[in-house]
Amino acid sequence: MSTLERAIEEMFAARRLTRRDQQMIMAMLTKRDLSPTDSALINRVYEALSQGRLRVVD
Repeated sequence: MSTLERAIEEMFAARRLTRRDQQMIMAMLTKRDLSPTDSALINRVYEALSQGRLRVVD
């Protein structure tokens, strides 16, 4: 399991996204070699945010 997968599992378990999590995701998005799996995981986070299943905390 990748670091990203572990981090996203923790986000969903806690139902929150921290500023540190946001920074990690933004850093991943700037990579040109983002794998389809990583891209799908990040999209899952953004969908959960837009649906209210995750909330942003400081």
